[in-house]
Amino acid sequence: MMPFAPADYPDIPGVYLMKDASGRILYVGKAKSLRKRLSSYFRASAEHAPKTLALLGKVEHIDTLLVSTEKEALLLEESLIKKHRPRYNIVLRDDKRSLLFRLDKRAEFPRLTMTRQVLRDGSAYFGPFSSASAARATLKLVGSIFPLRKCSERMFKNRVRPCLFHQIGQCLGPCCLPVDSNRYQEMVTQVEQFLAGRSRSLVRELGRRMREASEHQRYEEAALLRDQIAAIEKTLEGQASVLRDALDRDVLAVVTAGDGLGLGVLFVRAGQLLEQKTYHWRGLGRADIAEALGSFLPQFYGPGRYIPGRIVLSHDLSGQELAGGLAEVLAERRGGPVRLALPRGPDERRLLDMAANLALTAHRSDSVQDVPGQLERALGLPRAPRRIECVDISHLAGNDVRAGVVVFEDGAEVKSDYRAYALPGAEGSGDDYAALAQWALRRVESGPPWPDLLLIDGGRGQLAAVVRALAEAGAAEEFACASIAKGESRRAGELTDRVFRPGRRNPVALRPGSPALLFLQRVRDAAHRFVIGKSRKAGRKTRLDSALLNVPGLGPALARRLWDAFGSLAAMRAAAPEQLAQVRGVGPALAGRIAQALALPASDPSSQPGG
Repeated sequence: MMPFAPADYPDIPGVYLMKDASGRILYVGKAKSLRKRLSSYFRASAEHAPKTLALLGKVEHIDTLLVSTEKEALLLEESLIKKHRPRYNIVLRDDKRSLLFRLDKRAEFPRLTMTRQVLRDGSAYFGPFSSASAARATLKLVGSIFPLRKCSERMFKNRVRPCLFHQIGQCLGPCCLPVDSNRYQEMVTQVEQFLAGRSRSLVRELGRRMREASEHQRYEEAALLRDQIAAIEKTLEGQASVLRDALDRDVLAVVTAGDGLGLGVLFVRAGQLLEQKTYHWRGLGRADIAEALGSFLPQFYGPGRYIPGRIVLSHDLSGQELAGGLAEVLAERRGGPVRLALPRGPDERRLLDMAANLALTAHRSDSVQDVPGQLERALGLPRAPRRIECVDISHLAGNDVRAGVVVFEDGAEVKSDYRAYALPGAEGSGDDYAALAQWALRRVESGPPWPDLLLIDGGRGQLAAVVRALAEAGAAEEFACASIAKGESRRAGELTDRVFRPGRRNPVALRPGSPALLFLQRVRDAAHRFVIGKSRKAGRKTRLDSALLNVPGLGPALARRLWDAFGSLAAMRAAAPEQLAQVRGVGPALAGRIAQALALPASDPSSQPGG
């Protein structure tokens, strides 16, 4: 442990970076007073959790960054954690699984879509849904009850005839037909009521309108309203209210669970429990709860995420460092006040108990299969791999060489970090070793975050090529590498996968069917699918671009207008000649030639399913 002198650190707000002997950042923290906060680590009487004691045993140097306000310290800490992903911090991967519904109220004829970001664009947002299937099912239900338009802005402006949804009664067809905007906006208001949990008041209003239509002998309108009411009431049968008010709130409970802390989160929207999530952090104890919550909240409620006006917590943060800055940051991101508070009333206390029980469940499920721990032990890694990158090479007869990289964090895909690399230096060679070496240099140039494990799809040769290239780039210490390759087991004819590590001739002993090997296979398969898809798309684009530019009478300017109108060659292929002719400068004759040029024959592999 490094010697600590309090006088070396100022008594002002800032961020501190604890580093090991090699300069690697182990921990990033924030403080209202750097001197007091750092002194608390090194006092002889301090009682620390095992994880903190392990951290302090490795610290050799502490850097500090000075700021003016608590808010600046909190934002700087969040930014540095996201960039460097220190081993001893609570690091949340970008949460891309939670979906929201977005209702664009600025459009003349709004539509309901799914999104993962909240923007200050005047739209109404509803959710979240951690399950994509649940979100799609709800979207389908809403579409069957309320005939909003379904097509995108681009398709909406270019349609020449109503789509299938209009024919089955799930769209009024405002793209092509005269639709009363007042009637449409009335339906938009009903959708808002339905998604905001005010379905019972909506049913009463629809019932009143149904009786009125029946009294005036508008029987077709009354029948439509009757069907809407029946569909909504069927939905209400499966909903249960957990609060008597209609406020949105999140409920967070932290508990000690075995060898760490468990966190349970409940999402309550309009008085109804909508979704739930769990987290578990090993090596932390009761004394770390407030600090863990303070680090979790700004990462979880990041920019673009829906933030309710009330967040109920199991522990009071008002007396913690930078609590005021945290509330300020969340309020700024929400665009309105955010209250971090203890539960009030029996209903919120009951929800907090539910969240605490959920947190204990997270600990039990996390303890069943410790895949990162198994990989750390089996592969001899310096730490349990939380972030794993996997690279695979693909080419078409030596051309269109691509390296595809997929990223997994905490066992889940992070598709926003997926990358595809074109490798022009490897064109025509068909040499996977050379392609991997070129990719390794590109990966070093792209910088952190570095993976805890870099997995290569291949055998010892591919692994050696990457390790050698990393060493030449001076980045060998940043990457722990392994490769996974197909091979035959000792029983004739039985195929299995073998995992290799640098410096070992024999494969690592991972039992077939073990959770660790199954996970590595899942990561490798994801990389293979990703890079094959990119290669096929590149080859298909080359063929279609060639076909498009060879159409007589179609120059670069008209080609650009087609791209602006349709967005992709796939959309052009799917369009009817009449739709192509709507683009300025493209008449019926040219539209027919374009459609004929883009209609790929059945023998073309890119026209087959999966191509």
